[in-house]
Amino acid sequence: MAVIEEKKENIAKKEVAAKKAVKKVVPRAAENADIAYKVLVEPWITEKSHAGLAENKYVFRITQDATKAQVKKAIEGFYQVSVQKVAVLNFIPKKRAYGRFEGAKSAIKKAVVTLKEGDKIELFQGA
Repeated sequence: MAVIEEKKENIAKKEVAAKKAVKKVVPRAAENADIAYKVLVEPWITEKSHAGLAENKYVFRITQDATKAQVKKAIEGFYQVSVQKVAVLNFIPKKRAYGRFEGAKSAIKKAVVTLKEGDKIELFQGA
């Protein structure tokens, strides 16, 4: 009986060791790519943003509750680049009159992302 108990213990130990060895390894980029869909709204393409490409700066519209750290993770994960710096601009809604009706322009939040030297995002090239 002792031999059978030892074999059961050995089998149980091997199963535990196998489960530990088969840990699901998810690359950091894949984890951070999921954040991109929650944080990034769209690339902000204007003449001024194109001028920033010479300095390796890219502009994105982001959600109102996004932070700099979230933007950095999202850009690094989604575009596979290294982010050096993130600057966030928050635009408040402005009142506008349309004839006798009053309205407001939408509030937006933009992020200016500076990439490491040599990295670039292909989405902006040739636009």
